[in-house]
Amino acid sequence: MSKVEQDVETEEVENVRVFVRLRPLNKKEIEANYTNIATVDLLNGIVSVKNPVGYSHEPPKTFTFDTVFDSDSKQLDIYNETARPIVDKVLLGFNGTIFAYGQTGTGKTFTMEGVNNVPELKGIIPNSFAHIFGHIAKADESVKFLVRVSYFEIYNEEIRDLLSKNKDQCLEVKERPDIGVYVKDLSAYIANNADDMEKIMALGNKNRSVGATAMNEVSSRSHAIFSIIIETSSYSFENAKTQHVKMGRLHLVDLAGSERQSKTGASGQRLKEASKINLSLSTLGNVISALVDGKCTHIPYRNSKLTRILQDSLGGNSKTVMCATVGPASYNYEETISTLRYASRVKNICNKARVNQDPKDALLMKYQKEILELKRKLEEAANEEPPPPDILDEEPQPESDEPEIEKVEDEHDEELKRAQSDHQLMVEKLELLQKKVLVGG
Repeated sequence: MSKVEQDVETEEVENVRVFVRLRPLNKKEIEANYTNIATVDLLNGIVSVKNPVGYSHEPPKTFTFDTVFDSDSKQLDIYNETARPIVDKVLLGFNGTIFAYGQTGTGKTFTMEGVNNVPELKGIIPNSFAHIFGHIAKADESVKFLVRVSYFEIYNEEIRDLLSKNKDQCLEVKERPDIGVYVKDLSAYIANNADDMEKIMALGNKNRSVGATAMNEVSSRSHAIFSIIIETSSYSFENAKTQHVKMGRLHLVDLAGSERQSKTGASGQRLKEASKINLSLSTLGNVISALVDGKCTHIPYRNSKLTRILQDSLGGNSKTVMCATVGPASYNYEETISTLRYASRVKNICNKARVNQDPKDALLMKYQKEILELKRKLEEAANEEPPPPDILDEEPQPESDEPEIEKVEDEHDEELKRAQSDHQLMVEKLELLQKKVLVGG
């Protein structure tokens, strides 16, 4: 066990960390001669926004955050500064959430996913894959890992499994005292390396709901949540014979952008999608306000599927980072100010995160027990005495008993085939389970 794992606190109290990313003016904004109204102070974490229709001497509005990034920021720098500490904690058994919020077309999906086939443009989600399996490769050989992933979207207030063959099936949000809020019947896939995860994400992205608006040609029409569960089995520091399992859950959330119909030109189905997106984001805002207001006795988590799923991430058992993305164009002044005010409230939310020790829904210990049991059965089968000689090798029987001899022979052959088949099934199951469980180093 590493020194970091020995020293980790089982419970940590801290506020949600918030960083802001300012994208550059896009081609349409430059052609329309919109001015740049936003600047960032990288050293002090300040975003300043000037009112384009204000008085010349009117001071800009300023907002302070944990970290800010300008339009020249690099994807890997953003990951290392904001997401890496969260993923490190998830590998130690904490829950973690990283979510992007902002107006449509401000770069949320680029920040979270990036461009997968260009290494330097990969976003937070694919960079986390390399981070996780890099950690496993460096771990001690006595430590075992099991990595599972799920991917789903909330589209028009309905939950859809992006990895299911029936992606139109609507799933339910449930809650259990032992594991908290979860999505019933959500599929999960075992991942053995970063490539597995990227293939799973690519499969899910093909099924995700996107559409064109006047502000974004590939606008996300749903909130997407990529969840990674990392189980770690290691021997107790106090007792070398006792194994413990820690389970870290990482939610990587790409929220659909807030929209104004007058700017997106949405109509028909796009307008319906926008109204549902704005409604869930409004509920998220109400939850944030209630959490920040110390006098509020009721937190309206149940008012939307999004806030229900993010219940632990906001004010609960999670380490959480919010990425607020903003555009610098003068015609988006009101939306930019709204996003920054929203983000300012979020950083006042206090979470109490704890290590998930020996959870009831862990699969790693179950798989390891099955592996040991299969090895024991195969070893016993190998040590068994050889079967008795074939009945036909014995002394010849009277001619009248020949049909009986043939029947015994057939039964013996069938029993031998069953035994060989059972042995092969055990070998295949053992190989499958051993592939699922990753060994440190």
